[in-house]
Amino acid sequence: MPGQDDIALMGHLIRRAGFGAPQEEIETRSAKGYDATVEELLHPEEQPAMDENVFYRYYPGYEGALGPPINQADWVYRMINTKRPLEEKMALFWHQLFATGNSKVDNPPELTRQIKMFREYGLGSFKELLVELAKNPAMIYWLDNNGNHDGAINENWGRELMELFSLGVGNYSEDDIKEASRAFTGWTIEPKIPRNPLGRFYWNFEYKPEDHDDGEKTFLGHTGNLNGEDIIEILADQEATPRFLARHLYNFFVADEAQVPAWNITPPRDPEAIEALVKAYNESDGDIRTMLRVLFKSDFFKSARFEHVKSPAELVVSTVRMAGNYNAPRPGLTALAMECNWQGQELLNPPSVESWHTGSEWIDGGALVRRVNFAAGLLGDTSLPGVRSVVGRIESKGSLAPADFVSVCLDALGPLEVSESTHGELLAQAQEGGNLSWGTEDERSTSEKRVGIMLALIAASRDYQFA
Repeated sequence: MPGQDDIALMGHLIRRAGFGAPQEEIETRSAKGYDATVEELLHPEEQPAMDENVFYRYYPGYEGALGPPINQADWVYRMINTKRPLEEKMALFWHQLFATGNSKVDNPPELTRQIKMFREYGLGSFKELLVELAKNPAMIYWLDNNGNHDGAINENWGRELMELFSLGVGNYSEDDIKEASRAFTGWTIEPKIPRNPLGRFYWNFEYKPEDHDDGEKTFLGHTGNLNGEDIIEILADQEATPRFLARHLYNFFVADEAQVPAWNITPPRDPEAIEALVKAYNESDGDIRTMLRVLFKSDFFKSARFEHVKSPAELVVSTVRMAGNYNAPRPGLTALAMECNWQGQELLNPPSVESWHTGSEWIDGGALVRRVNFAAGLLGDTSLPGVRSVVGRIESKGSLAPADFVSVCLDALGPLEVSESTHGELLAQAQEGGNLSWGTEDERSTSEKRVGIMLALIAASRDYQFA
């Protein structure tokens, strides 16, 4: 039987490697063991995939969507209901790192196909992932490589590949950008099918050898007739690459770092953690699964609880998973996806190639009000199946003193650790109603309402904003 410390650690893992889970799932995973659960998460292919046909039946216009809400809804639905939580979490990680937006691409199904590529390659070789990214039609169009020609280069993709996707600022020269751009000439998109009258169609990668600059190039000290694969091979072997990737993984999974543009002047929050991840990269030839195994089993991860501000997607999905009100497609999914937008994270449409700023910048006055109202509104609704399950668990414990009442509610939502001041406010509210009792029908009705109020108060707290 797992102890409370084991359950708390498992809750931490599932919040970070997934999107949280109801208390029953946390306890079941705790009984299986921490290391065994890490391995299960790292091998999503061993769990059943989502049945895409179910979603298509509810949203038949999905593949030819003229606007992103349906595709955003599809992804949010997957995050809520997946049996492969780390696969979806990694897709979100790569979407944030390799930011590609519908504001320019203007093809939501193609962006969804990019996310599918992240699912397929996101836990494997970083080198292979970069090759797939370079061939991804949405990325090619987003960073203008379809306009990168022999004798008339476009440097956008070559620059961002190094600055934002692999090396970071200060680890390459302007000449390296030009030479990388030359190497990627001819990497383009097949002629596109007009969208009217049937909507968007998928795009396809095309390599045009007649448009490729096959002259000698010198890139980061390597000289030869380099092509795109050669550039990525060189980048993957640079000393700066695993360090840059490790810091992104730390920022996303462990604890909030400074914003990415400041990394060249701001040292890592935990240099030893970064070194451990760099070592894992180097010893595994850039295998992401190996890096994550080291991360999840490390003391620096296990001790970094509630040091990461939930992104809007994390807050929305984790709250809905707890409320249990979208376990199957139904009307309202697009509004649920839009909730992420209104809180500041428009999935499939990051604000720029620099992506979203994270950590405390997720929260301003307006966003905080939306976050609080959304979470408190759902978790305070005792008609929702997940909340009813929490009520049932609490009722099974019988009469509870106010302090115990607060504790079981916090356990149900995490277990969630709160500050002393938050705990004091929750306890004061619980004490107003006295002991929680279920003996009579009136007591049961009153206690159910009190549980809903307590869960809503917890969801409205500052502490609930952290994972």
